[in-house]
Amino acid sequence: MGAGRKGCPPLNGWEWPSWRVARKVDGMAKITYIEHDGTKHDVDVRPGMTVMEGARDNGIPGIDADCGGACACSTCHVYIDPAWVDRLPARDPMEEDMLDFAYEPDPVRSRLTCQIKVTEELDGLQVQMPERQI
Repeated sequence: MGAGRKGCPPLNGWEWPSWRVARKVDGMAKITYIEHDGTKHDVDVRPGMTVMEGARDNGIPGIDADCGGACACSTCHVYIDPAWVDRLPARDPMEEDMLDFAYEPDPVRSRLTCQIKVTEELDGLQVQMPERQI
């Protein structure tokens, strides 16, 4: 952990060096969550977590995650930025089934964030929340 803020853990993936200026921790992926109204939230998410966990742990509005990531609801539904659609792993059959219950799913861009594992290669991913979750 960074020095300067004695005993304080990193804040959203940032460490506090002695001069108290935040710097990015290596190995994180910056994910941009865009609310339906266009409000953007840039969050550093640790590899191994899901995009849903990154939103939940950082208080991002618009991703309810009612089932906690068990792929048993569709309340973490998002639209993937078109530039990223082909860069993500394909949806599995369970995710496909749950997307049938999502609010206004898009046949190409809709994903459940609980099913997207974060890797360093996802640095720069942008996801947009629908108008509401069901």
